[in-house]
Amino acid sequence: MTSLQAAVRNGSPTLNLALATWVSAINFWAWNLIGPLSPHYADTMNLSSTAASIMVAMPILVGSLGRIVSGALTDRFGGRLMFIGVSLAAIVPVIAVGIAGSIESYPLMLVFGFLLGIPGTIFAVGIPFANSWYVPARRGFATGVFGAGMVGTAVSAFFTPRFIDWFGLLPTHLIVAAALAVTAVLCVLFMRNSPEFTPNTDPVLPKLRAAMKLGVTWEMSFLYAVVFGGFVAFSSYLPTYIKNIYGFSAVDAGTRTAAFALAAVIARPIGGALSDRIAPKYIVATSLAGTALMAVLASFKPPADVASATVFILMAVWLGIGTGGVFAWVARRTPATSVGSVTGIVSAAGGLGGYFPPLIMGITYDEANNSYAVGLLLLAATALAALAYTVFKLHAVEADVSVPSKTAA
Repeated sequence: MTSLQAAVRNGSPTLNLALATWVSAINFWAWNLIGPLSPHYADTMNLSSTAASIMVAMPILVGSLGRIVSGALTDRFGGRLMFIGVSLAAIVPVIAVGIAGSIESYPLMLVFGFLLGIPGTIFAVGIPFANSWYVPARRGFATGVFGAGMVGTAVSAFFTPRFIDWFGLLPTHLIVAAALAVTAVLCVLFMRNSPEFTPNTDPVLPKLRAAMKLGVTWEMSFLYAVVFGGFVAFSSYLPTYIKNIYGFSAVDAGTRTAAFALAAVIARPIGGALSDRIAPKYIVATSLAGTALMAVLASFKPPADVASATVFILMAVWLGIGTGGVFAWVARRTPATSVGSVTGIVSAAGGLGGYFPPLIMGITYDEANNSYAVGLLLLAATALAALAYTVFKLHAVEADVSVPSKTAA
């Protein structure tokens, strides 16, 4: 028996975490298909800044709210089945968005973009799946690594505009759809639920109501709406921002957005790992302070490329560290039987946090002065409010109320 066969049969935390991260990356690529192409769509469909921002925000809405359902279903059916189901369900919207874009139909882009939120629900599947494979002391690391699947947004920002140039619009969407299908097959062949996973067969609605009664749910929802919402918003809207402010092409804007997303992806497991050693409160507070500072600096339109790149990459690093810190905090404080439900609500809040900023950026864009200063300063003010809440309202040390896993990390 090969080592891979043994890992599949016996269940390997490392193999299953790696697979889960891969599934997340491919689904995040699918979820972020519209953002990197928004400058192209804005030109071909003659869209205003507001109309383009609405189009970019549509997948974020369903990807956010759908996490509440996918998280609760993961408690019941396990991560393996949910990973397979979400990946397969994402195929049709991906192709449909490609068709809508090819015929340059803005109404269809909104409809199918709404459905493109399905792959965005994958995050609420992976957190409880990763938690169940690792002991409590290693869950910050595990959720941080899984969260690095956000690299799919960087992959999308970098490759999607290039694929359009190389293969065409619809073939690019067919390639992503094929990647989703292959990913589902890999899950069927190699992924397993943790031996510690116990299906929670309680009805979904009572589970969600119970999760909503936990203080951790609302406290972490607020913080995650700021840090993950900021990441999602900029990963989606940065191509439009860069094109408007600096005049770069869609491909060049995508490259710079990919650097932003990659920086956040690298920082996320660092935030999770640090939170295994330092109280997550301090990790999250530091990330919020850094985010606020970078948002203020960005409002002054630093010149391209070194100054602007430094500001936005540092913003991405602070946001990434914050996302890792928040979910390490969730893992410490949530009862094991409710991890999926709480994760679904918290990650939904994070997604919703990313829904509104693109709309605000589009609405507050000062076309006469070519400035997004108002939107960026509102981000800074929000981060500072979250910082004050974290420092003065939340405790640094929380009791670990989860059931210890017997699975070795």
